[in-house]
Amino acid sequence: MRSLCLLAALCSPLAFAQVVTVETNSMLRLPGNAPVLQLERLDVADFGTLLVPASVTQLNIGELHLGHEARIAIVPSEQAFALKAGRAELGSGSQISARGAPGTYQKAPSPGRNLDLRIDALSGSLLSVDARGGAGVPGYVGLDGANGDEPGCTWGAAGQGADGDNGGDGHPGAPGAQVRLQLPRNYPAAQIQVLVDGGTGGLAGAAGRPGAGGKAKGCFVYQTEGGKPGRPGLAGKPGPTGPAGSVTVQRL
Repeated sequence: MRSLCLLAALCSPLAFAQVVTVETNSMLRLPGNAPVLQLERLDVADFGTLLVPASVTQLNIGELHLGHEARIAIVPSEQAFALKAGRAELGSGSQISARGAPGTYQKAPSPGRNLDLRIDALSGSLLSVDARGGAGVPGYVGLDGANGDEPGCTWGAAGQGADGDNGGDGHPGAPGAQVRLQLPRNYPAAQIQVLVDGGTGGLAGAAGRPGAGGKAKGCFVYQTEGGKPGRPGLAGKPGPTGPAGSVTVQRL
């Protein structure tokens, strides 16, 4: 019933809701039909996750509470994201994540989502933000060499195995995000942890295995020797790490 009420409330370009609660060990996805969402209170319980769709560009919260190991996970997008909270209480191990997605053979990795985070009053042992870039696409695995043909008893010699193909190089990781923080002047700098590293490079493609030579064959008149195996391919190289993003901290 709570989810239905939330969906009904968040149905305009500037959507409002009173209280949103994510239960322990569960995940709740905000509706993506409004770019700007306004919440009076957001409570993410221990080990819970609030998922913010890519279409949402701004989330305004009156009071924010993140429990132990709780998460706000912001889906990657080319559009920057703004999160503003009047008051925030952060449990141990909690995190705000705007990390880029890793690349696949069908899709390039995405960079960390650029983030503008403002919290007017903040309590908690650590403000943790992860806005690293996604890992690069792995290199292709080299094809295995074909096996050599077997000889006949009246003609030919055993065929030599074909060489394995070289593995492909990994592709570069995606860039880290540009993160801007606006925080209370009395919140210690030592308790701010922001990760904006570029994504790790894609894994090197494995080398193709050599093809086996044709097997030796004993015939009535003579013995046919086996063929030589091919040579293995060379493994590819790991991709380079993506460029790092940047962090700017402004005190309120």
